[in-house]
Amino acid sequence: MFKSSLRFAAALIVFLSVCATVAVAQNVAFDVTRMDDSVEACTDFFQYANGNWIKKTEIPAAYSRWGSFNILAENNNNALRGILDANAKTKAAPGSNEQLIGDYYAACMDEAAIEKAGVTPLNPYFKDIDKIKDAKDLQRQIAMMHAAGIPALFGFGAGPDAKNSSLNIANTSQGGLSLPDRDFYTKDDPKSVETRTKFVEYMTNTFKLLGDDTNVAAANAKTVLAIQTRLANASRTRVEMRDPQKRYNKRTLTQLGEMTPNFSWTDYMTARNVPTVTEINVGQPDFFAEVNRMLTDVSINDWKTYLRWMTINSAAPLLSKAFVDENFNFYSRYLTGTKEQQPRWRRCVGATDSAVGEALGAEYVKKAFTPQAQKRMSELIDNLFAAYRESIPKLDWMSPETREKALAKLNTYQRKIGFNEKPRGYAGLKIDRQSFFQNSRAIGQFNINRNLKDINQKVDRTRWGMTPPTVNAYYNASYNEIVFPAGILQPPFFNQNADDAINYGAIGAVIGHEITHGFDDGGSQYDAEGNLKMWWTPEDRKKFEERSDCVVNQFGGYQIQEGLNINGKLTLGENIADLGGLAMAYAAYQKSLEGKPKPANIDGFTPEQRFFLGYAQIWAAKSTEAFERQQVLTDSHSNARYRVNGPLSNLPQFAQAFSCKQGDKMVRDNFCKIW
Repeated sequence: MFKSSLRFAAALIVFLSVCATVAVAQNVAFDVTRMDDSVEACTDFFQYANGNWIKKTEIPAAYSRWGSFNILAENNNNALRGILDANAKTKAAPGSNEQLIGDYYAACMDEAAIEKAGVTPLNPYFKDIDKIKDAKDLQRQIAMMHAAGIPALFGFGAGPDAKNSSLNIANTSQGGLSLPDRDFYTKDDPKSVETRTKFVEYMTNTFKLLGDDTNVAAANAKTVLAIQTRLANASRTRVEMRDPQKRYNKRTLTQLGEMTPNFSWTDYMTARNVPTVTEINVGQPDFFAEVNRMLTDVSINDWKTYLRWMTINSAAPLLSKAFVDENFNFYSRYLTGTKEQQPRWRRCVGATDSAVGEALGAEYVKKAFTPQAQKRMSELIDNLFAAYRESIPKLDWMSPETREKALAKLNTYQRKIGFNEKPRGYAGLKIDRQSFFQNSRAIGQFNINRNLKDINQKVDRTRWGMTPPTVNAYYNASYNEIVFPAGILQPPFFNQNADDAINYGAIGAVIGHEITHGFDDGGSQYDAEGNLKMWWTPEDRKKFEERSDCVVNQFGGYQIQEGLNINGKLTLGENIADLGGLAMAYAAYQKSLEGKPKPANIDGFTPEQRFFLGYAQIWAAKSTEAFERQQVLTDSHSNARYRVNGPLSNLPQFAQAFSCKQGDKMVRDNFCKIW
């Protein structure tokens, strides 16, 4: 994936925007006023390309990070608001895209109704939790919460069989936490200890909003922390979770029953109407072994407190202002340094895109995506693939046997551009204007039920994992596909009026990045059909891992704050994708010039220099210190500055373009090179 984002099983929720006076779209091919010519290109290229913009730009109060992605997303957001405002004022045919998005948005904007409802929408869930008397009741309640889209203890759902990518199977995985990562519970440094203290304060305040007195609320918070800490200690780290082999552990129901004798998977699946299965992929067996022990170690009363917390915490953003504020103060103000909340309309635009994004996206692409953009993107993708086909045979470290399979995989890539031309639709989904909470639960249950029906069914490769307005792109290993939503196909990433050098440096590098994900440390373990299968010779794999270690060590040496370095292992896949994507985009650009007159310099820069400037400016960004810390701990993407300086310092093409010499900071002594 190209840009860091928060991903959830049912939806992608991104609440973007800022004041319209700040979000000014880049309307020139390359903005030289952003540059800082007091810094040498060969010393700090990120600062050279973006330094003046960084000096003049303040992070808006409603953001923890502000940059090119946010500015473009804000402009998309404004377009979506226009669509939603119009549909909220009309009465459309029931079940139509216009009705779904208009009613969902209108209910979200009805703050008076939301305030009047308060916490009452959760009362049925709390009553069910209060009725729990024994282990059987507890397991039934967990199943019911999962059916309603409330996270508790673990995750369960359908997904492609990693070793038989044409078939969907049942999967279960670790979960049950409320902090961003298991390390937030397990680390003992002062900041981690402080974070847990703030987390307990947040839980205490929220329990008090539910009516608990101060002492009971504080005791409940400590109970939840204790349960979640046990779950965290049994959870795998993010680095371990990046290894697809470690996530693949199929078990028969008998074997699973032996692993968790205190939990009946048959009862669980019956309660959720899961299709009959004979085996389940258990993502993290050690985690479920600990869950099995906890089901007898932890008292029923403590479990009830935990389930009550998971219910209110997941619902807080959908409730009245008091709950929204407490949730924001911890997760945004404290954890990421965001100073104020987004206005209601911006949150509702994001919520609507998350809930019924396929319907909203259908209206968005009518206004924001052209056949010309799709055609030009397809041409650029063709040229990037051509560059890869020329590059792989030239790799001196790869044997002919592995090379043949690498090319075979490359030749089977699928591409998706703009929007899903075969949408699934929302037949049967009931949305009205009465309750924002009930609408959100309805779409959650709709998606969950549809997901469960996929179990034992053939994989539908026409589906998309992002909505059309999303400013992002991705590679799907099981589908062996690259996907570019319409939202990112705009300046500064893709500009129909820009010279080719800028477009190849910007969107060309995005394309190359996603292609390279099929050959990063994780994606390279999947074959041409999207199956988890080692197609490398052992010798070649060893050479690949040695080259990967170079990237790990390079990025692990970058310090973001005092005592806080990038995690080279966690970010390895993204860093490989950046490095390979840039090299291939540059090669593709050079290939496009063959047989043509050399383009003239523009703004005083050669075409080669503009290629690298085009890349650097898409990463213009500023972040709060809190955001930087959380990114290092939880995100597989590196800090924006090092997504520029890191890969470019490995490219002799960059050094040549700017006449950099050995000894300059932007020229590494030993280049890391894989693809």
